[in-house]
Amino acid sequence: MHPILAQRKYLGLYLAAWLPVAGLISVLLVFSGRLSWPEAVALAIPAVVLNAFLCLAAWYLCRAFPLGKTGILHLFFIHAAAALLTSSLWVFISRGVAAALSSAPPFAGLSERWGDQVPLLYGVGILLFWLVVAVHYLLNSFEGARRAERRALETQILAREAELKLLRAQIDPHFLFNCLNSISALTAADPGRARRMCLLLADFLRMSLSLGNREFITLEEEITLAGQFLAIEQVRLGPRLMIDRRIQETALPCLVPPLILQPLVENSVRHGIAQLIDGGSLRIEAERRGGRLWVAIENPFDPDAAPADGKGIGLKNVRRRLSSQFGADTRMDIEKSNNIFHIEISLPAHTKDGKRQDAPGNHQEENP
Repeated sequence: MHPILAQRKYLGLYLAAWLPVAGLISVLLVFSGRLSWPEAVALAIPAVVLNAFLCLAAWYLCRAFPLGKTGILHLFFIHAAAALLTSSLWVFISRGVAAALSSAPPFAGLSERWGDQVPLLYGVGILLFWLVVAVHYLLNSFEGARRAERRALETQILAREAELKLLRAQIDPHFLFNCLNSISALTAADPGRARRMCLLLADFLRMSLSLGNREFITLEEEITLAGQFLAIEQVRLGPRLMIDRRIQETALPCLVPPLILQPLVENSVRHGIAQLIDGGSLRIEAERRGGRLWVAIENPFDPDAAPADGKGIGLKNVRRRLSSQFGADTRMDIEKSNNIFHIEISLPAHTKDGKRQDAPGNHQEENP
């Protein structure tokens, strides 16, 4: 359907644009013929309105023969033929309007005097059709630009989603490689602990598969998932790994990308606490600050320990995922000071119901 006919507001604006044309034709009819002002206006207004609808056919020709894909001569002959046909129909309709007006006493004899205006109306009709053709080609160009912009945006969104899926898929092999190495080391030394570690790993993978396919999960679910990973590490490290959770209750419903904390706590354990003879405490903090969610992870580390293979993969993965998901509306800061490794993440605090609320209550828990 023609876009102007599809919506009343567009049709109203289109017809309003023809009113100055009706005024111009009225002037021409008065000064070039034997018509009075009332006769010229009475003839011009209905004739111009009817011609406005006739010229809408130009849109279909412009869609069928777009610029750049049709030869110039081809376009000229097509629109010239259409202009002649449309102008002929307009002159025929104007004759009917003049005949109808002649039946009224104020316009008696109008049909006879109208004949002198045929060349004028014919020429004006051709010029108006060509003008409408130019306007339609301009509108089609704008529409094409909008479609190209929309396709570019859709392509960008698809590329971002593909990148997110790739980054998310990298987590599983990286984690499994480290975890299976630990199980392998325990198999000979402590089969019971190795078996328990396998069961915990199965629970972790089951939950990660359930949550990992969603675009967002609550912070509470993410912390539970990270807790399952830490339970696996506690089997291996025993009392050397202590966990200090300081989670504000109002932060728990906030939405975060799945598996965003697990690489961070894994990095803290593998490259921090596990390298210390006496172990250490892993602190996880989270709270809402206005419209932002703030999450921090802190652990001790040995500055003299040799860097492990693959160190930093998890951190880079998390940073890239946050950047892809939130752009400039997120921050991830890393600080090393006094043998303490500290990571802070700040991102928009959104919930499933879209509400924003702040509460001072904190939920603290310590796990030896």
